[in-house]
Amino acid sequence: MAFKKEELDIIEPKDIFVGSKDAPVTLMEFGDYEDEGCAKVNQVVQQLLDNYEGKIRLNFRHFPMTKVHQKSLKASEAAVAAAQEGKFWEMHNVLFANRRNLGTTSLKLHSKEAGVTSKKFLDDLVNATFGWQVQGDLKEGINRGVKEVPAFFINDVPFSGKPTYENLSKAIDEALKKTKKKPASKQRA
Repeated sequence: MAFKKEELDIIEPKDIFVGSKDAPVTLMEFGDYEDEGCAKVNQVVQQLLDNYEGKIRLNFRHFPMTKVHQKSLKASEAAVAAAQEGKFWEMHNVLFANRRNLGTTSLKLHSKEAGVTSKKFLDDLVNATFGWQVQGDLKEGINRGVKEVPAFFINDVPFSGKPTYENLSKAIDEALKKTKKKPASKQRA
């Protein structure tokens, strides 16, 4: 007997942004929800989003360092699951705030705090429904040369240096200058 597989239209992490869709600068971060450095830089990124409103947008990509952080993979899957209800950024911030408490049962509680209402949330986590999306981010990060987190790309250019507010804002300012120099006909949508 053949089974018909239910097809899901999954919102992929590469398609989830915060900030103006017309922003000239895209900040892409590869991170891990259990990592202290990523949690600290999340506050820096929030500041950047506020101070560069309309000029930058953020795309967070999952790079769970599973050899060090065993719960980071499921936490990433939980964020992708929340994204399916438009609650990615709420879940993203809740996960960082609770980075020391990311067991599967805790993730279900965190999802409620983020406003996720799906009755299938726990089943999706247990069944790794969104595992392929997290693996896709991981693979892309590896292909881009990411070895540790947090790792940033500004308009697809790798950011090197310590991800402090000062360093990131200087790199963003440089990227903004470059976007202003391009003739209007060559700018991408």
